[in-house]
Amino acid sequence: MNASKPTLTLGPVLYLWEGERWRDFYFRIADEAPVSDVVLGETVCSKRLHFTDPYYQPVIERLVAAGKRIVFSTLALVTLERESHYVRALVADSPYPVEANDLSALALLEGEPHWIGPFVNVYNAATARVLARRGARNICLPAELPASSIEEIVSQTPGIDFEVLAFGRMPLAISARCAHARAKGHIKDNCQFVCKDDPDGLPVKTLDKQSFLALNGVQTVSFTCQSLLAELQDIVASGVARFRLSPQDCDMVAVARLYEDVLHGRMEAEDALARLKRIYPATPLSNGFHHGQEGAAWVARARNIAHGANA
Repeated sequence: MNASKPTLTLGPVLYLWEGERWRDFYFRIADEAPVSDVVLGETVCSKRLHFTDPYYQPVIERLVAAGKRIVFSTLALVTLERESHYVRALVADSPYPVEANDLSALALLEGEPHWIGPFVNVYNAATARVLARRGARNICLPAELPASSIEEIVSQTPGIDFEVLAFGRMPLAISARCAHARAKGHIKDNCQFVCKDDPDGLPVKTLDKQSFLALNGVQTVSFTCQSLLAELQDIVASGVARFRLSPQDCDMVAVARLYEDVLHGRMEAEDALARLKRIYPATPLSNGFHHGQEGAAWVARARNIAHGANA
């Protein structure tokens, strides 16, 4: 079991936000959010890089001045030569740890201290131990793992930090094609960056008009937002060191403060869930994967918690 004090990690922004908004978001995170680590970098689509490239230096300077530890994320899917060059350059030149989100990055990082992102399928302790031997120092486990699997992996892999997705829409799939562009009448090569019109993803509905997924460029995420507020203490007891908050189109500083308060016993999970629903009202909360059920399900963990989230 990891004995270190549990902390919060802010994952990379997975959506396409205009550069100024992206910059100002991280400025506020630096100044106000109780997160220890911040993962930066384009993870979903390399075509988006020019939106944020001009703002990395001031963002990094602000975060470092605020005492945040920085990690750089790699792409979750590399399909083009320019993307391969981008990942190679990032690994070679980054003065900060790099988080691998696909196997090509793992090959480049072997022997160097690095992180493993939630896009890498770490489903058992044997895989975690192999990654640790290759230099991994932190593994963000996939969102679909149930609590029993998390506990087993952590208990059988000493000497490494583990992280779970405690807040955010869950990454489900990524493709070389862009369903988001197609849904708006474009093709990937001429997408016109329509994904920026949906800063929290584009809901996908069933024939019965029920939202069940969301499109984010080439990525598919859950429509529901995973929230493990009520499970934090149990997960800490299993030895998990870090909890990841994935940025959504809401007040992420307020979200981080809620998780910090529950994590350190300053607020009951029931009260925090009620407040979280007010902070992020348009998206149902879920925790089904953690409890071995369908991911969109909500499983109440204590009295009256169910009314604190949309089931």
